[in-house]
Amino acid sequence: MDNTPYVLLVEDDERLADLMQEYLTKHGFRVRIQGRGDLAVDDILESKPDLLVLDIMLPGIDGLEVCRRVRQHYTAPILMLTARDEDIDQIVGLELGADDYINKPVQPRLLLARINAHLRRANAQRPSVKLENLNFGTLRIDLAGREVQLDEQHIELSTGEFDVLALLAGNAGSVLDRDKILRTLRGIEYDGIDRSVDIAVSRLRRKLGDDAQPAKRIKTVRNKGYLFVADSWN
Repeated sequence: MDNTPYVLLVEDDERLADLMQEYLTKHGFRVRIQGRGDLAVDDILESKPDLLVLDIMLPGIDGLEVCRRVRQHYTAPILMLTARDEDIDQIVGLELGADDYINKPVQPRLLLARINAHLRRANAQRPSVKLENLNFGTLRIDLAGREVQLDEQHIELSTGEFDVLALLAGNAGSVLDRDKILRTLRGIEYDGIDRSVDIAVSRLRRKLGDDAQPAKRIKTVRNKGYLFVADSWN
């Protein structure tokens, strides 16, 4: 069985795609290229890559629509490629379920580092030591299986959403700021602009029925960060 990590690269710029494929292949990845958004949807769902690198500007349908269509059924990491001056695309992509974004022009070493970081977290579902479940009333977080149940109903989460929830729940009762969350989950410092944590929390609140104002289960502590309330799930 081939255990080489499989990356699907959805990019219509052939020269850029070839360069990224060559670079990632040299660093131990199996990389396939798909150049059209409308063909990428079925490709992603059928081939189930370990990680998806998805450009926004694509023929057929754009990368944001691809992300929207596959996210419910595809839980592996999604990295979006965005133009530096298109902050709205980054925000929309994260809201649709992307786990991270890389600015163009792509820096190969940064791309490689981000891919490796996301795959390490995704592979945490095969731990060398047994991980205990986190249980809070009707909420059950299976750390080993990376599954979440609320009121005995399965909650579908992306890799990034699960990671944020597991980190907050694992530190229940303590406030975690954005810098701590980003350093732990992505190995980067909070730059004061990155909204990926806020968007992940927003999506978690919707999926976990905590989107009333103010939230009761995952609270925002002004100027400090986020607080997971352990006794609010009963």
